Amino acid sequence: MTKNNKTLAAIRKNIDLVDNQILKLLLKRSLLAQQTTGLKGDVVFDPKRESEILNKIKSANKGPISTTSLQQIYKEILSACREVQQPLLVSYLGPQGSNTNEATIKLFGESTTLMPQGSISDVFASVEKQETNFGVVPIENSLEGPIGETLDRLTDSTVVVCSEISQNIEHCLLSKEKNLKKITKIISHPQALAQSKKWIQRNLPEAQEVEAPSTSGAAILARKTKNSAAISPKGCAKIYSLNLLKKNIQDEKNNTTIFILITKETEKPTLASAQKVSVAFSLDHKPGTLYECLQPFRNAKINLTKIQSRPSRKLQWDYLFFIDFVVRGKQKEAARCIEKLRKTTSYFKILGAF
Repeated sequence: MTKNNKTLAAIRKNIDLVDNQILKLLLKRSLLAQQTTGLKGDVVFDPKRESEILNKIKSANKGPISTTSLQQIYKEILSACREVQQPLLVSYLGPQGSNTNEATIKLFGESTTLMPQGSISDVFASVEKQETNFGVVPIENSLEGPIGETLDRLTDSTVVVCSEISQNIEHCLLSKEKNLKKITKIISHPQALAQSKKWIQRNLPEAQEVEAPSTSGAAILARKTKNSAAISPKGCAKIYSLNLLKKNIQDEKNNTTIFILITKETEKPTLASAQKVSVAFSLDHKPGTLYECLQPFRNAKINLTKIQSRPSRKLQWDYLFFIDFVVRGKQKEAARCIEKLRKTTSYFKILGAF
């Protein structure tokens, strides 16, 4: 055995010892996680606690492994430990391979049982009926704005928002074909087609555009259709056995979608440990009522991160307002603002405090 071979064998022996130590510690961690079952009520997935763990990893990391890689490893550890405590069922806007699917995996890891749903309303229904513990749906896109169906369901549902996650949206061209010149039909969701318009005009100006219910649904159709391609997330290529013809074909690179995590409301949302609050309300048609509602937030120096309006669908020209605000370190002031808001509105609901 050469000197190099002896050195390699010694290093590998040490790696094996470290692997054994890691395994023992992982099993010990899972047993400790199992002991917490019942001590924290019905809570198995605690986004705030898991965020704290991931932030500690970020602070403690000295390299050479990147923080992103370490956090991904720990997300899977957390996911596996949750399954030991109590298996979770999570619904999401499908089909498999959708952007919501990717966001859900980002939140829960690979060990959680995920259940794709056909529509946003179906996700809400599965959580309301307690067929699933949580649901994940999109609520806003940085280019296209708010998702109306999600806002509508939040106001009339018994679910609450308990977390959110943002994800960059990358549109890729996928096909059974291997040559771009063979593509005569492009299939995708209307938003994805619109967001890739310039690329299509430059590269496939003669191609027919066909709308699909979702970007992952488009991949399923492209798999069945000759000379067609789908604008879909990159992950759909592997899931549906398609060729990746082109990456990042969206016209605007800063394309981000915010997804919310919803769960069945068992108790009213509290501000005690919240960092952010989402509320919905409606107003009487009187001059200055919106200003009157928002002025307390200005006086308390509480930052509003979102304000949107949408028809209530109950009365003609009646609108609902949706606002998000940061309460970090200002829980008492925020509570007072909420009480003032509650008194000056004709409809009021806290959608979530997380």
